[in-house]
Amino acid sequence: MDLGIDGKVAVVAASSRGLGRACAVSLAREGAKVVLSGRDEASLGETAALIASDGGQVTSLVCDVTLPESPAELIAHACSVFGTVDIVIANAGGPPQGKALDVTDEALFEAVNGNFAASVRLITQALPYMTKNGWGRAVCITSSSIFQAIASIPMSNSARIALWAWVKVAAREVAGSGITLNLACPGTHGTERMAKLVSVGSPGDFPMGDPAKFGEVVAFLCSDQASYVNGAALVIDGGASLAL
Repeated sequence: MDLGIDGKVAVVAASSRGLGRACAVSLAREGAKVVLSGRDEASLGETAALIASDGGQVTSLVCDVTLPESPAELIAHACSVFGTVDIVIANAGGPPQGKALDVTDEALFEAVNGNFAASVRLITQALPYMTKNGWGRAVCITSSSIFQAIASIPMSNSARIALWAWVKVAAREVAGSGITLNLACPGTHGTERMAKLVSVGSPGDFPMGDPAKFGEVVAFLCSDQASYVNGAALVIDGGASLAL
């Protein structure tokens, strides 16, 4: 299936490894020009080399997307190299495990900044270019925990639910403009971060998802075929969560 994104410019946050990398690789294989970002220069270089070896067009910027100034810098870098921005994949590492009643002001700020504010900043920085083009796709990588909270990561649950609420309203504001905003909500996948988290509420032998397949689902959300998918939160967890 031709997803209709050949030649589109895709900015993928936190894409040096894990689910972000999987999304970047999938978008590149569909012909998108990919802009990578991450804090680890070596891992970014490996991901860029992987995409380039497959014939993809790619550039990267070493940055921490959770810093207030980084989203604007990342969008500016994309435009300086490829001229515009059509697709944004908002992504950032989640807060550490802990107990809800042990929260500190610092932990609360870091969670909201990293898993809510950073995504809002990145999308709003890209929206003027999408609006000018009359076409755009924004996908936020969150978690299945926005539907069924995970006891071990209360700060992640809370910040990601805030993002879900923002996306619902923002998606309505851009409806009919050619721009869509959606959430991709992974369960356990075979990534480094997932290996460190305890899967609560599912059997210990419940199969982990393939990050590459997750990336392909996100690529579909960025497609022409998904033009009427707007304000949705797609759970990609293999059926592990039981929330309705």
